[in-house]
Amino acid sequence: MTTPLRKSIYAGIAGLSLIGTVAGCAPSAQSPSAESTPAAENGGQASTSSPTSSSTASGSTAAGTPAYKDGTYSADGTYTSPNGQETVGVELTLASDTVSAVNITTHPSNPNTKKFQGEFAGGIAAQIVGKKIDELNVSKVAGSSLTSGGFNEAVEQIKSQAK
Repeated sequence: MTTPLRKSIYAGIAGLSLIGTVAGCAPSAQSPSAESTPAAENGGQASTSSPTSSSTASGSTAAGTPAYKDGTYSADGTYTSPNGQETVGVELTLASDTVSAVNITTHPSNPNTKKFQGEFAGGIAAQIVGKKIDELNVSKVAGSSLTSGGFNEAVEQIKSQAK
């Protein structure tokens, strides 16, 4: 005979299994997060935010085939800093719509830009490697917040190249 506790455990496991199956098949109902653009580069923790997505927004087609061609792509992105227009080079390696490697080429126009682009380059891999390219939306990395604008612009160019 099964004890009431054992029946509760079985029922709980079955319920979690059903919930996991349903949640894995249902589209996401997240609301978009608000972002603000800082006025200047400043210190802080690395952070990224993900756009609202549904179960097919990861870039894969309904049949599960990648939306982007595997390979290494590069682009330059621009952004405005207190010192004027700046550029950052981005090289991404994609495998099955997932970032497998990143390389940043800094193009500093002054010592401040050099500092922040260097910090960004040193911290970006930890934020994006292993993520789907369509989930990338970097806002601040290792204290560098404006460089991310150029990075995000370059990522959009890379998406177009990889289609």
